[in-house]
Amino acid sequence: MRIISGKNKGKRITAPGNLPVRPTTDMAKEALFNILNNDYYFDQIAVLDLFAGIGSISLEFASRGTTDIVSVDSYPGCVKFLEKINTELQNSIETIRSDAFVFLEKSNRTFDVIFADPPYEIEVEKLQKLVNLVFDRGLLLPDGTLIIEHARKTDLSMLQNFNRVRKYGGNLFSFFSIKE
Repeated sequence: MRIISGKNKGKRITAPGNLPVRPTTDMAKEALFNILNNDYYFDQIAVLDLFAGIGSISLEFASRGTTDIVSVDSYPGCVKFLEKINTELQNSIETIRSDAFVFLEKSNRTFDVIFADPPYEIEVEKLQKLVNLVFDRGLLLPDGTLIIEHARKTDLSMLQNFNRVRKYGGNLFSFFSIKE
């Protein structure tokens, strides 16, 4: 995995082989950030990265100037690895070891962007629960976006506040926002 743009552009991050991760591909990540670049000033937003893994998305936001980033993952090795890289790159990513659903149920913070990259085999019902928690608990700011990365076979268009889907190779990003 490499950081695409910003102060750490080109930096390669190699996770230990024993971590249960599937980092977002560079091509998909670049396409995602091209979309987000049209909607946000990265140095002015708050970001929540759920199922963060080794922090590919968090590190990209940090490299582009975002300083208010919360990364949540339940696997201790992933959290430890991201904390190490965060320190090395002198970023301000807040890492939290927690189940994503538990975090959403307890959090009182609001975010401009919430990115979730759960395991591709997760059931649609759990993804529906994730969407419901974000919107029912008011965790997304009015102009905010929830983005869920998921497998091609998964269709989330029937969930509340669905906005659009973008496909990049084997990666799909479903976007959700507050309906006017």
